[in-house]
Amino acid sequence: MSQTSILLESGTNELEIIEFFIEEEKSDGTEYRGYYGMNVAKVLEIIRRPTVTEVPSKHHKAALGTFNLRGRVLPLVDLALWLGKKARHTENSKVIVSEFSNSVTAFLVSGVTRIHRLGWNQVEAPDAHMQTYTNHSITGVVRLNESIVFLLDMEQIIASMNPAAAVRLPPEEAGLIGNNWRILVADDSGAIRHAVNDVMVHAGFHVTTVASGREAWDKLCEWKRKVEGGEGTLHDYVDLLISDIEMPEMDGHSLTRHVKEDPLLKKIPVVLFSSLITESLRHKGQEVGADYQISKPDLQNLARQVADIMHSHKSATG
Repeated sequence: MSQTSILLESGTNELEIIEFFIEEEKSDGTEYRGYYGMNVAKVLEIIRRPTVTEVPSKHHKAALGTFNLRGRVLPLVDLALWLGKKARHTENSKVIVSEFSNSVTAFLVSGVTRIHRLGWNQVEAPDAHMQTYTNHSITGVVRLNESIVFLLDMEQIIASMNPAAAVRLPPEEAGLIGNNWRILVADDSGAIRHAVNDVMVHAGFHVTTVASGREAWDKLCEWKRKVEGGEGTLHDYVDLLISDIEMPEMDGHSLTRHVKEDPLLKKIPVVLFSSLITESLRHKGQEVGADYQISKPDLQNLARQVADIMHSHKSATG
């Protein structure tokens, strides 16, 4: 599968998802097939289940080991085990090799069905009950004719497999670099949203978080109406927008395009913070007017980079 063959035009609020399934063995002996999805832009290729070499020690039961793919040693994660399910894997099981968050990881699934092209407005954000029921493992729900497909929080999966990557700012930087600037953060991953909030607040920023591009746009429009009604200036509400790209209802590219086409809101610097920020996909953010693009999961440097951006922006605008 060629990544360049599935790139969509920037700012159209569209995506392509690859649908796969897990054959789950229930406790009563019956089987259940659950359908899941991930963004095609994260997929490098789909292969048969390889021969796996177990590692000397592992901290998560879903980490099956490593295998060799054309001279590159890759980790293999059993998605069923990560989801707390017991899967029936056969010789027909598939492995999805993916690249995002600056890493290449392979995921074992029971099978792959097809690719769907749809708009982000067709992706429903899971409500609080659904998030609790699924242990915050999904970021979106897609209703198709034949089934319901759950979009998995792939960033959370990667983060859970690498607990050593927990973010901590040096104590001497606590509260000192944010300068009380107001940041709006849009991200559908609860794990990432909370991590960004913790880091930015610790650094001295005032943070408002939302779970989708649509929520971010609604919040920006609310603040715009207040400014136009004489209730302060825009900077009394927001100084900078940090947005994920993959989000239900409205993605980060569409959100950026909306912001940059608005006479008032276009003054706000927009930072795209996403696992899809790669050299081959960076042009998509540039086309919609993003001021900066930072690849997840570089939370360690996010606060410093945003502070530098704000200093440069203030200097340029006076």
